[in-house]
Amino acid sequence: MTGQGPLKLGMVGGGNDAFIGAVHRIAARIDGEFTLVAGALSSTPERARASGAALGLAEDRIYDDFKAMAIREARLKEGIDVVAIVTPNHMHYPAAREFLKRGIHVICDKPLTATLSEAKKLVKAAKESEALFVLTHNYTGYPMIRQARQMIAEGALGDLRVVQAEYPQDWLTEAEEAQDNKQAEWRTDPARSGAGGCVGDIGTHAFNLLSFVTGLKTESLAADLQTFVPGRRLDDNVHVMMRFNGGARGMLWSSQVAPGNENALKLRVYGSKGGLEWAQEDPNYLWFTPFGEPKRLLTRGGVGATGVAERLTRTPGGHPEGYLEGFANIYSEAATAIRAKNAGNPLPGDLHFPTVEDGLAGVQFIDACVRSSNRNGAWTSF
Repeated sequence: MTGQGPLKLGMVGGGNDAFIGAVHRIAARIDGEFTLVAGALSSTPERARASGAALGLAEDRIYDDFKAMAIREARLKEGIDVVAIVTPNHMHYPAAREFLKRGIHVICDKPLTATLSEAKKLVKAAKESEALFVLTHNYTGYPMIRQARQMIAEGALGDLRVVQAEYPQDWLTEAEEAQDNKQAEWRTDPARSGAGGCVGDIGTHAFNLLSFVTGLKTESLAADLQTFVPGRRLDDNVHVMMRFNGGARGMLWSSQVAPGNENALKLRVYGSKGGLEWAQEDPNYLWFTPFGEPKRLLTRGGVGATGVAERLTRTPGGHPEGYLEGFANIYSEAATAIRAKNAGNPLPGDLHFPTVEDGLAGVQFIDACVRSSNRNGAWTSF
């Protein structure tokens, strides 16, 4: 990785009781590319101050709100280089906008925004800014996912025909939002999450992954969104049929009410010459089956791993890497891109971090699923 000293990182959201904030901080530290120096870590000043102090931030770099942080950090000689936005969905757009318009690079959690109109405005803001925008669809950072992408691009599967993605969980099988569970509370609140519940929270991960790996563009979809838990205001189970450019077809299932599943994200891709299978809970393995031949197991760090996978690999084969390292790979590629941008150089061609346009596609996916389901599963174009 680069050796020019760590970039100065700020954070919006992600206080003491926020799971995803801690994940982002760990990921930013793994390769030594970032140092957290400032933050507006909560929606309330008291919690923001307490969280900043707990993380060892200087008192004058702990902010009560993100706008004050953006204004002051942009003026400081040693202000932040980049900000990580790890708030609930409805705050992504206003926070990102404040930093982008001041030329501060943005790393934002998914989905891009809570609404399609905000997503389009954020794309405009990112294009008008001199700063980079990186979206943390972390599963695109897994080494064997990069290998699968390369193999498909090079024609190992032939003409793509069938794509299946699924992401079942079970943590919302009961009404956790009524049990003082902060994560469940905001994720099931339309005002903070947006129009999609499960489809926005984890369905977008499955959609982004299949799009990233295959390179296919979704032309239309037919969705059936269900809310099984009584009183819940957003969907907790999603079935989607998909039609892609070039004639390929797909299915996507995401659920947060599937007992026995933790984070069972899986991807299967089949073409005229063979198939690929990958499972997030066993991420160091990629199954490749050329048609008419025995199934082959490709391993991260092992024989058969290609350069695109090896570039994102830290430990020898047999030593598992996964969720945190996938996040870290996105952060490290963001650091490489930021350094190139700051130096006025073109971005290296082998970087593949998710962009604001990928985020827009995800919000368009949510919007199309909601519209389709409201019309009894009618085929709906993006």
